[in-house]
Amino acid sequence: MFSVYVLKSLKNGKRYIGYTSKPPQVRLKEHNNGSNAFTKNNKPFVLIYSEQYSNKREAIQREHFLKSGKGREFLDNSLGR
Repeated sequence: MFSVYVLKSLKNGKRYIGYTSKPPQVRLKEHNNGSNAFTKNNKPFVLIYSEQYSNKREAIQREHFLKSGKGREFLDNSLGR
């Protein structure tokens, strides 16, 4: 299983979108421990959205969509922004 997840920075409200084969809560902990430059500089984060996929290709496609203009619009509407 693969997950596409959306994190929100409690520091500045920025969103981070990614995919993983790990449970989203595990990946959240890694990001809050500074696993990459963006999340290290914008932590702490909370998990605000996730979706499950049976294969990596679908997860990557969905991640790319959520990072697009239409995907950001979808998230804004779904998350009440």
